[in-house]
Amino acid sequence: MAISRDLPVLITTVELTWIEKQVERWLRFGRPVADTILDRQRRMLSFAPGSVFAFVRWASNEYGTVESHIDIVHTVGSGEGYQTVPCVQPGGEVLLHQNSWPRVQRALEAIDAVEAQGIDPIEVSPDYWRHLHHRLEARQQPDAYTKARHRAWLRRRALQ
Repeated sequence: MAISRDLPVLITTVELTWIEKQVERWLRFGRPVADTILDRQRRMLSFAPGSVFAFVRWASNEYGTVESHIDIVHTVGSGEGYQTVPCVQPGGEVLLHQNSWPRVQRALEAIDAVEAQGIDPIEVSPDYWRHLHHRLEARQQPDAYTKARHRAWLRRRALQ
């Protein structure tokens, strides 16, 4: 006789903060299942397991920018391993992480290029986000994400 071990659904939360020209934490893309306003400057977004989102963190002080990061995160289910990301609870599988504004900007430009083709970034192959991460880390030109590559990913995903 099989014993059912239904694990509770693990919801991933992201705290967004917006204090003009001081702390700006925002979502570049993603589809939250819930959005809770905490106060005038903070919101909490919730994501179901298997979701993908891009989270941008920027901060400055009187001397200029002190923090610039972008993370593309794939949320995990109960019992799955994950990496920690500031302001993301509990964390997720980090597909891309870049820091310093020039690298963050290149990642944002790659996301823009995907959207310019009519492709929703949450549907992009996780392998492409990893490729983009590694190419930016190596200071090399990343390959473009094409419609043909996207069709191949959708077919591969359908078989899984």
